[in-house]
Amino acid sequence: MSPIAFFRRLAGDQQLRNPDFRRFWASSILFNFGSQITLLALPICAALLLHATPAQMGTLAAAGSLPFLLFGLPTGVLLERRRRLPVKLCSDAMVAIGLATVPLAWWQGWLTIHWLYAIEFLLGTSYVVGGGAEQVFLTFLVGRDGLIDAQAKFGATESASRLLGPGLAGILVQLLGAPVAILCNVAGFAVSILNLRRIRAREPQPQPPRSHALRDMLDGLSFVWKHPTLRLLAWTSACWHLLFYGYTALYVLFATRVLGLAPGTMGMAQMLGGVGVFVGSMLLKPLGRRFGTGATIAIGLCASSLGFVLMPAIPRDLMGSSTASAIAYAVVVFWLDCGAILFFLPYLALRQRVTPDAFLGRMTSTMRFLTVAMAPLGAAGAGMLGERYGVRGGLAFVALGAAALTLGTLAGTRLRHVKD
Repeated sequence: MSPIAFFRRLAGDQQLRNPDFRRFWASSILFNFGSQITLLALPICAALLLHATPAQMGTLAAAGSLPFLLFGLPTGVLLERRRRLPVKLCSDAMVAIGLATVPLAWWQGWLTIHWLYAIEFLLGTSYVVGGGAEQVFLTFLVGRDGLIDAQAKFGATESASRLLGPGLAGILVQLLGAPVAILCNVAGFAVSILNLRRIRAREPQPQPPRSHALRDMLDGLSFVWKHPTLRLLAWTSACWHLLFYGYTALYVLFATRVLGLAPGTMGMAQMLGGVGVFVGSMLLKPLGRRFGTGATIAIGLCASSLGFVLMPAIPRDLMGSSTASAIAYAVVVFWLDCGAILFFLPYLALRQRVTPDAFLGRMTSTMRFLTVAMAPLGAAGAGMLGERYGVRGGLAFVALGAAALTLGTLAGTRLRHVKD
């Protein structure tokens, strides 16, 4: 498609004619870019400034996923009893304030690994609450029929943030230091919050609750568990998150200490992951039309599992060259991120489309609870395995789990046959 045809297509897009959707999308772009900086800068603070051990890095990753277990179900009740946009605004403000304390603590000499544990927990809490509110508000903003197109747009811009964000984060960390890079991120969050406040669309005030909050949580669990498609998606995603958070706990240590990559080189190598996200978002529609939603999710699972398997096999100096190792690292990240986008975008759209409006909030929070409940175990377990068998050995256990999950899902479930 030529550039002129591309921009003509954008100009005729009904969703982009809606100023509220444009504002919401723009804030999502700022949030995604900021998240890329945080994803790199915060663990680098722990690994390089505080000299964290593999076990401590595992605990750091576990702290970020623990809020899914603690607050996932109550969040669903909250989202069905409150307007979602104010919840999203409060959540983003909490992220900005929490991140602002990191450079302040570093400059004052207060920063410890336990401080970073608290910040990760705060960020995880914000993601549980704000992320759930964002998904439900997007459904209100574009309608069910517009979800696939909206998710594709969000995926495309996420690919841009994954393409440019890690390189920008690596350069900022290397030139200015991780604390200052985080401070730049805070400024981006502030702009995003101001933009969200300009959205004029107002959801209808939810009806006063007629049942106890605990009863609503149990109803949400029951609905997901009795729905065959949602139950299958929950099991598959839960196992994937177990492995992903194990990988998350160790990948910074692997890149910096095992492969010997500088923060800037690591960020530049991870930019190829953004290409993977872009490729995945572009493949999403044609794969969905040709094979169906379930098969597309299965393809994404296979591609991301390949990334998990190949990562610990990268030598420090591939063919005697550290540059070759960095390139190999980038290629593996490409496969992992491409697979992740093919796995999660149709997964998110499918679970929204099969859920009635009355259960959207509870379904979103219940699925988040069920799918990430095991993530703290994955992160802490990988950290302990890394402490005992080395960082490469810990990632090897993640690779074995990924291979088992892929074979079990393809051979033992009907995921690849699921249709809309």
